[in-house]
Order: sequence, then structure tokens, then C-alpha cells
Amino acid sequence: MIRCKRAYEPATQDDGYRVLVDRLWPRGIRKEDLHMEQWAKDASPSNELRQRFHHDPSLFEEFRKAYQRELNAHPEHWMGLLDLAGKGTLTLLYAAKDEAHNNAQVLADFLEDELEKQGDGSSPVCYAGKTE
Repeated sequence: MIRCKRAYEPATQDDGYRVLVDRLWPRGIRKEDLHMEQWAKDASPSNELRQRFHHDPSLFEEFRKAYQRELNAHPEHWMGLLDLAGKGTLTLLYAAKDEAHNNAQVLADFLEDELEKQGDGSSPVCYAGKTE
């Protein structure tokens, strides 16, 4: 199971393995105060894409497609997260105020799709040349 949760919300036992998936550290939170097991900067959108989107909901679909292209180009950045999600609850932490239009939601959807592709009897997926 993959969940998304704002980094500002308190940790709960239901969160399972907690991973920060933002490129920048959340404002106003001290590193020792954010309960997490991992900071997956490389699995977050590039600085260029993050700045271009700038949390504008009207640009979200364009952002989603561009971020998915980045993810497809670098499976080494998210394969470990996929393994964790297959073993138990994975909570993706993010700092954005908008709970519907953020990179963690896109990453969660992407990982869920990848988990489905890895169903019983399936062969490994090849990402070479994949753009969407």
C-alpha cells in the first residue's frame, strides 16, 4: 500500500516506511523532528520541472506527464521504493499545501502502476526509450 502524507502531519504507526520525496527540505521542520526512514531526493522532480510547475494546479497535467517521463528515464531512482511498497505500507512525505496536486501523488500513482505491471508471472519491464 502506498500513501501520501504532508510532512507537517504527525507520524503514526499506520504510516509504515516513511520516505520524504521532495528535492528541498520542508520549511520550518528540523531534520531531527521529521520521523522518516529515507530521503529520496533523486525520486523527486528535477529542479527545472519543480520550478516550472511552481504548484500551479492549472499546470498539473503537464507536470504529471513531464515527471512521469523523468521517472521512466531513471528507474534506478524509484525501484527501491517499489520494493518497499511491495513489502508493506509506504508513506510518501511531501511539503506542498495542495494535497491533490503534488509530486508525491504522481509518484504514488506511478509506483502503483508499476506494482500492477509486476503481477504474478510477469517479466521485468524495460524502460529504455519510454517517454510516457
